[in-house]
Amino acid sequence: MKSKISFAVIMFAILFSQLAVAQSTDYRLQSLVKEAVKKSPKIRMLQSKFEAAKAEIEIGTNLPDPVLTLGIANFPTNSFSFTQEPMTGKIIGLSQKVPFPGALSAASDVKSVDTLIVRQEIADLKNKIKSEVSDLYFKLQLKRKEISLANRSLSLLNQISNVVKRKYEVGTAGLQNIISVEVQMTRVKDKIEVLKGSEKSILAQINAYLLKKEDSAIATSPIEKIGNINVNTESLLSLAAKNRPALKSIELLKSKAGLMEKQAEYSFYPNFKFGVQYTQRDYNGITGKNYNDLVSFVVGVTLPINYGGNKTSKVEKTKYLQKLYGEQLNASLQILQQSFGKINAKLSELEKRETLIVSSLLPQAEEAYKSSIADYQVGKIDFANVIKAENDIIKINAELAKIRTDYQTQITKLEFLSGSDFNNFSK
Repeated sequence: MKSKISFAVIMFAILFSQLAVAQSTDYRLQSLVKEAVKKSPKIRMLQSKFEAAKAEIEIGTNLPDPVLTLGIANFPTNSFSFTQEPMTGKIIGLSQKVPFPGALSAASDVKSVDTLIVRQEIADLKNKIKSEVSDLYFKLQLKRKEISLANRSLSLLNQISNVVKRKYEVGTAGLQNIISVEVQMTRVKDKIEVLKGSEKSILAQINAYLLKKEDSAIATSPIEKIGNINVNTESLLSLAAKNRPALKSIELLKSKAGLMEKQAEYSFYPNFKFGVQYTQRDYNGITGKNYNDLVSFVVGVTLPINYGGNKTSKVEKTKYLQKLYGEQLNASLQILQQSFGKINAKLSELEKRETLIVSSLLPQAEEAYKSSIADYQVGKIDFANVIKAENDIIKINAELAKIRTDYQTQITKLEFLSGSDFNNFSK
């Protein structure tokens, strides 16, 4: 009788330990994401790309270098003398090309957009790293929960094995019962090894983001209950248009094309060239006179002739680019609308499944488990029925953990696709 009571106490203790759910703020995940972003070589690469784009702004957006010219004018070929002809002189000149007013500023505006685009690339990569690390983190949470449940199952089977062996010693249980328990224990041990292998694989993937050894320890918080998110497709599309870096990049590309149109329009205006030339003349031996030095001024103007429509084509190209990026933005929003609808449907499904398990399925399994223990104590059923009832609870708890981590994964997808943080959207 004493062994039966102790057996029942053990079974109930294990059961209630399985039902305990800890709640905590998942600062561990936030810390992992922050470290992954900080150590990302891709982000450092994009930061260098940003610096290069910033340096590119000054290239070709300022006045070109002035041109210094040196020469000799009207040099006689019969004597090669500077004093033979009064028009012979030594020349030094300086010329400067000047684009039409506003052309250089327009070119600078076009190149400045590139720095804004790279900033959005950096933000989008940070967003992607957060999504990928979070996804792996939730998978790691699930595997560890499954390992914990499997270890509890193994612990229970050990307790059952001891009870069955005592029953066998007093002749109230057969050898087949002992063998069945041992087989079940072997199966659970095999399952634990498979789960540990998956855990190590996920751990290695997270550590790769952190640039650490693949077996470096990573702590995880307990799996949290589902907290309903009050969002719909329309609000998500609005958030995405406002916050998603990838969409902002497309908008910037469209704006850049508009600035390129303005820059191309300057090709219809003339450019200028200003020059000054100083001619120094020597004493003339034939006339016996000293001639004055000369100064010349020159202004050149390009003639913006639209040969073959080359200038018109530049403007038309920028208009087509604006239309291209506009349609690309619309296409991206269309794809997002499909994704948001699909994810919202999945979230609704997971919310209902959690409610069903917590309110109905799990309590029913617990009642069945208690009933099997009571029947086992009086010899109405075999211990295999107790094992099955206990396994049902473990499977239900494992499924509940999967539902909750799946829910967090779907939320992470929404955050990535909308470029938003949903911590403030809980119902």
